Amino acid sequence: MTRILITRPLPETVLAPLAGYELTRREKTTPLDAEELRAALRDFDGVLPTLGDLFTADVFADVARPRCRVLANFGVGYNHIDVGAAKAAGVVVSNTPGAVTDATADIAMTLMLMSARRAGEGERLVRAEMWEGWHPTQMLGLHLSGKSVGIVGMGRIGQAIARRCHFGFGMSVKYVSRSSKTLAFPAERIPDLKALAGQVDVLVIAVPGGRETRHLIDAKVLGAMQKHAHLVNIARGDVVEESALIDALQKGRIGGAGLDVYEFEPRVPQALRELENVVLLPHLGTAALEVREDMGRMAVANLTAYFEGRDLPNPV
Repeated sequence: MTRILITRPLPETVLAPLAGYELTRREKTTPLDAEELRAALRDFDGVLPTLGDLFTADVFADVARPRCRVLANFGVGYNHIDVGAAKAAGVVVSNTPGAVTDATADIAMTLMLMSARRAGEGERLVRAEMWEGWHPTQMLGLHLSGKSVGIVGMGRIGQAIARRCHFGFGMSVKYVSRSSKTLAFPAERIPDLKALAGQVDVLVIAVPGGRETRHLIDAKVLGAMQKHAHLVNIARGDVVEESALIDALQKGRIGGAGLDVYEFEPRVPQALRELENVVLLPHLGTAALEVREDMGRMAVANLTAYFEGRDLPNPV
């Protein structure tokens, strides 16, 4: 019988189509360790991995002839899988685009509002019983309506964020992207990232992870931002050079930041945790039940398509 490994607990509703397969459902919520990664390739016909399951070139090199033929990733981002090494080993890779778009865009807006309006700082003040009551100059933040937003990466998620900014808050939209986009709202493409950073009130990161985008947002880009501007990252943690961001926040070079992802996730540096001008969320981008169910169904559909000899709905 075809053996399938599910690397993390998933909503029960998504697994029904796999009833005819021999399933191993790992109950740990942590990523696969080194031995588990190699066993996944060696002992199973298909694997449903997710963020943090590091199927690197070294892992593939250690399993000369993998039994596994398909890695059906749970998530749109797949920079934890070396797709080139997988292809060379005869393993196909898929992901779950589309299902995560709106939920991730919503979290971007959550972070924009929380950071600009100092919501996290205010909530901590109330919980600490240090709030002394309303007054006209209490915790003045940045009013988002009518401001400008810069989107770094105008793919599905970037466009969803831009739509919310334009139609919901009347913000002007600027972006950097490998190509111009035809959009249902006005948006200006800026050819240079540093130039974009210097022109907007909020800079939102929405690019894929991977070698090409690692530390895309570095000290130079942060240094180009206006002093009142806020940075929001809902992409991958290592797109932002975390040490440079901490330095910029500590020295007040930017107005604030909102983060849902971290360079060394799940480790968040103490220096970052101690800052008041940053909002820190525990990777909540797609954390809604119906979204995770949609993601699971897409991943399962990729698995079953492979084993039934059909084209994968979402190959990468």
